[in-house]
Amino acid sequence: MPLHPRLAEITARIAARSKDSRGRYLQRLEAAAQQEPQRKGLACTNQAHAWAAAPAGDKLMLREMRQPNIGIVSSYNDMLSAHQPLETYPALIKEAARQVGATAQFAGGTPAMCDGVTQGQPGMELSLFSRDVIAMSTAVALSHNVFDGVVCLGVCDKIIPGLLIGVLQFGHLPAVFIPAGPMTSGISNKDKAAVRQRFAEGKCGREELLASEEGSYHGPGTCTFYGTANSNQMLMEVMGLHLPGAAFVNPNTPLRDALTVAAAQRATAITALGKEFSPVGKVVDERAIVNGIVGLLATGGSTNHTIHLIAIARAAGIVIDWSDFDDLSQIVPLLAKVYPNGSADVNHFHAAGGMGYLIRELLDAGLLHEDVLTNAGPSLRAYANEPFLADGKAVWRAAPVDSGDENVLRPATRPFSADGGLRLLAGNLGRSVIKISAVAPEHRLVEAPAIVFDDQDDVLEAFKRGELEKDFIAVLRFQGPRANGMPELHKLTPALGVLQDRGFKVALVTDGRMSGASGKVPSAIHMTPEVVSGGPLGKVRTGDILLLDAEAGVVEAKVDAAEWAAREVAVADLSRNGHGMGRELFASFRAAATGAEEGAISLGLSH
Repeated sequence: MPLHPRLAEITARIAARSKDSRGRYLQRLEAAAQQEPQRKGLACTNQAHAWAAAPAGDKLMLREMRQPNIGIVSSYNDMLSAHQPLETYPALIKEAARQVGATAQFAGGTPAMCDGVTQGQPGMELSLFSRDVIAMSTAVALSHNVFDGVVCLGVCDKIIPGLLIGVLQFGHLPAVFIPAGPMTSGISNKDKAAVRQRFAEGKCGREELLASEEGSYHGPGTCTFYGTANSNQMLMEVMGLHLPGAAFVNPNTPLRDALTVAAAQRATAITALGKEFSPVGKVVDERAIVNGIVGLLATGGSTNHTIHLIAIARAAGIVIDWSDFDDLSQIVPLLAKVYPNGSADVNHFHAAGGMGYLIRELLDAGLLHEDVLTNAGPSLRAYANEPFLADGKAVWRAAPVDSGDENVLRPATRPFSADGGLRLLAGNLGRSVIKISAVAPEHRLVEAPAIVFDDQDDVLEAFKRGELEKDFIAVLRFQGPRANGMPELHKLTPALGVLQDRGFKVALVTDGRMSGASGKVPSAIHMTPEVVSGGPLGKVRTGDILLLDAEAGVVEAKVDAAEWAAREVAVADLSRNGHGMGRELFASFRAAATGAEEGAISLGLSH
């Protein structure tokens, strides 16, 4: 199938915009790439330090400098279900490398926060900034110049973007991403959401709520809804950074372990010492970035990637912005319905055909670049396959021709909707994004009086007092990166969902973020410039009529133009904004995070 002309046009636009920065990046890559191990150039003292603790056999191979040495960077910890399975991976990877005459060393670890644990808590003020700490940690792990390739072990939210940003600073090395997989299905996401809403209304107690949550989050692996963590895994696959079909195989299964072994051995095969050199800086090119956006749109993925993908692209010298997301959304159909966009979880998605089916459908519709370098070879077509076990090893076959459940996964000829699930919103309040794939059509236009808040807890207190039993648009200010680290505001969803279910027209407009798990309430998020930087959202006063029209791409205050121009932007009282956790720690980050319109590249907000 020929490439969709609009897709080709947008990709060419990105390439032209990125010509200079991408050129500089590739020059650095070429200068760093060597046909011989970089460790060969180290002094003897440096070399001795690098393998002093290695087993005798590994030490011999490292000294001979003939076989690749793979660095392992991991976000393992055993408090988080998604990362706990990674505990056993280093031993598997090291043994897998030895089987093909190579070596592997644990290069370093990165922090791994869980937004599910910190949601609505003080720790969320550190969440977004943790991505840049992870990127730095990854770069530190690889800084010794003793590795010929890297395998990255990570799963959730900021971890995968941070790992990828970090390894792109070493773009001359191949980088294979190895996931842990989702936990097995527990209670349905629909039932979980219903209990949360009942609790918000005071119709059940904490004991019932905790039992429900434990029934959902019940074992090792990623949460099964399609939030940022599982959107990460989709991205790594559609961008060619996984092995095909690796994203959604459950932890602690023979196939999961076989895929880990295969990924480690593939990492040794694609170093500069072999015949299939695939440096990560060339895998992640303009076409791969566009493929990532297409995958996000076709699956109704997390809005957090409207931040992360921009930062990932910048790390590879590629400049994208929200207009690219919006333009691609107009041609990419929605092919998947996974909670919060539907009732199914990612295990159902995987069983219905999963990533192999999805990628084949998009390729055959001309909506993905096929001619890209991937970790599986020089074509994305390899990712239209799925893995299975044969004699204890991972092998691949073609993905199913037909969806196993068209309520979950559909062909491109019969999509859930003709366009993707993201929109760019613009107006006199600034620019923002909205995820509409989970918002019912009747809720996509809200015109109502504003109620202005400066803290998410104030919204919940107003709800508990019964002050929100009416049509309104909540304006939540001072939630951007410079103000308080841009925490997710997902704990507002149950209360706002209750009001929407009672028949009120409700929406949220904020310079903060919502979780990748958020859904049915229309939310204009990431409003930029943020209010603390003088963004016009700070001109809104309680009682102003606001219009949020997701279909038309408009969010604006219906205020007389002269009055609007004369209004002052509200001044932040940061003493009550957030809980103060880590405020001094990320003060230097905040100084650099100047907002989207001023090019806050480190936070991926520029456009």
